[in-house]
Amino acid sequence: MNKLKSLLSKPLLITLAKMVAIIILLVIILKFWLGFSTNHGQKIAVPDLSKMSILKMKSALEKVNLTYKIQDTASFNPKYPPLTVIEQNPEFGEFVKENRKIYVTLNPSGYREIKLPSLFGKTKRQVEMQLRSLGFKIGTFSYVPDKGRNVVRGLSFKGKRLSTGDMVPKNSKINLVLGDGRSGFVTKEVTNEDKKD
Repeated sequence: MNKLKSLLSKPLLITLAKMVAIIILLVIILKFWLGFSTNHGQKIAVPDLSKMSILKMKSALEKVNLTYKIQDTASFNPKYPPLTVIEQNPEFGEFVKENRKIYVTLNPSGYREIKLPSLFGKTKRQVEMQLRSLGFKIGTFSYVPDKGRNVVRGLSFKGKRLSTGDMVPKNSKINLVLGDGRSGFVTKEVTNEDKKD
C-alpha cells in the first residue's frame, strides 16, 4: 500500500499530467498543420477552358490559383480554332485544391501532313479507296488522252502537280488525272459527283 502511495505521489502525477497535456497539444498542432498544408476542405471549381487560347487559359487558371501542363497535341479538330484547348483533365466543374495542375490538350494549327504513296498507274477505284483510307477527300477528275481508261496518270492539290512522297495535309481534296481510254485530244474536267465509275 505504501508503494502504491509512493508511486502516486504528487510530483509523479504532475509529471504525468504534463506529458498528457503535451501529447494533446502536439495532436492539435499536427491536426491544424496537416489541414493547412494539404488545403483540407478547400474546393476550387475547375473553369471551362474549352476553345481558349493559351494566354486566356493561363489567365483563367491564375485567377483561381491553379496551374497547367500542356500534353501532346491531338489530331486536328476543325470544330475548334487552331492552338486552343480541346481537352482538359480534371474536367470543367470538378472541384480541386489550390495549385492543382490541370492537364490540357491543344488543337494543332492544322491537319498533320501525310506522305503520298505511289498511286500512278493504278485504277481510279483503287486510288480513291487508298486516298480515303489515308484521310484524304476526292476532288475533281480530269481526263487526258490515254489508252488506259480510268487509270491514274496524275494527281494534283490546289493546282500543284503531286509526286510520290509529297507531304499533303490530311483531309485535303486530291484531284485525279485519268486516262480517257482512247487516243483523242480532248481534255475535259468533271467533278466527283458528275462522273462515277
